[in-house]
Amino acid sequence: MSQRARGEDAAVVDSLLGLDERRRAALTRFEQLRAEQKSSGRLVSRAQGEEKQELLARAKELAQAVKEADAEADVLGAELDALLRSVPNVIEEGAPAGGEDDYVVLETVGEIPSFDFTPRDHLELGELLGAIDMERGAKVSGSRFYFLTGVGMLLQLALLNLAMEQAVAAGFVPMYVPVLVKPETMEGTGFLGNHAPEVYHLPADDLYLVGTAEVGLAGYHMNEILTDLPKRYAGWSSCFRREAGSYGKDTRGIIRVHQFDKLEMFSYVDPADAHAEHLRLLEWEKEMLAKVELPYRIIDTAAGDLGSSAARKFDCEAWIPTQGTYRELTSTSNCTTFQSRRLSIRHRDAEGKPQPVATLNGTLATTRWIVAILENHQQADGSVRVPEALRKYLGREVLEPVR
Repeated sequence: MSQRARGEDAAVVDSLLGLDERRRAALTRFEQLRAEQKSSGRLVSRAQGEEKQELLARAKELAQAVKEADAEADVLGAELDALLRSVPNVIEEGAPAGGEDDYVVLETVGEIPSFDFTPRDHLELGELLGAIDMERGAKVSGSRFYFLTGVGMLLQLALLNLAMEQAVAAGFVPMYVPVLVKPETMEGTGFLGNHAPEVYHLPADDLYLVGTAEVGLAGYHMNEILTDLPKRYAGWSSCFRREAGSYGKDTRGIIRVHQFDKLEMFSYVDPADAHAEHLRLLEWEKEMLAKVELPYRIIDTAAGDLGSSAARKFDCEAWIPTQGTYRELTSTSNCTTFQSRRLSIRHRDAEGKPQPVATLNGTLATTRWIVAILENHQQADGSVRVPEALRKYLGREVLEPVR
């Protein structure tokens, strides 16, 4: 059912079951042959003459058979593991079926602004304010790179500091995370499947640039057994995405770029608490959006647009006046035990047995928020009103044009 809801091939389930059955049979055969080999070895030590020669010949046959059965089990195990890693997480009950356009709107918050002038888009405003320089970004690094300058950089710092302050107040441990990770970390979080074309890879070092602090935070407890759940971390990092396949989309401004900064919440919880934790992460995102006074809606993302690791995902999309539509600012995903099983992150259940934990993530602020803040709070003269919650960081109530 999960595969069908995602629009994926349901036949993979039968393939998995068939491979698992063949691997189990190979393991059983290996164990039986190994037991016979050990028994034969004991008989050889007591035998004499022709009987001993026959037993030695049989021992040689058994040694070869054991080797072949072991090799077969290893090959089938590798095939099973590879196929398992290609299968996305099982969706949570209630997630909408379908693709990118089959989301369900759960809530709409705030009033869409009405202007008595023709609103400017975020790039025009950013240039007027001396906040965004795309031309020199392209000169230095190529398309979809940019400089945040003057109040643009201060606005990003204000956003991320406000988000970190909120996260710490809610009990999250603040973290600065590595942006280069090993293949097993990137693969374990589920970003080397369908998302692989979006990931920057450094072949000389066999390291990957992360597209979110989620990767480092998920790998933080790799190969560990955790106590004192839940554990909550807030990771601040630069993020890098190739945006492969997105050419022609949002090429103007800083909506879809190759590098940006982000504050990411990440939770390790008992799987029984995962759904409730998911709703808590969403509430923290809503709290942050209210602080910057943005109109937005919440959507329940359809199964085919979840990505491989998420079982359920809620997006918060802010209104972008010059586009006349809502665009994603935050998302929060319940990855259940998908990542923890791949990364071997466990806790002990009531009986003391190690079991996989659930992992969840949620964005609390990112560079893209600048787009929505500039456009929604703009004024006729090109200035931008600063949301009250950000004023203590920026030291001003209005961002004034410098051109």
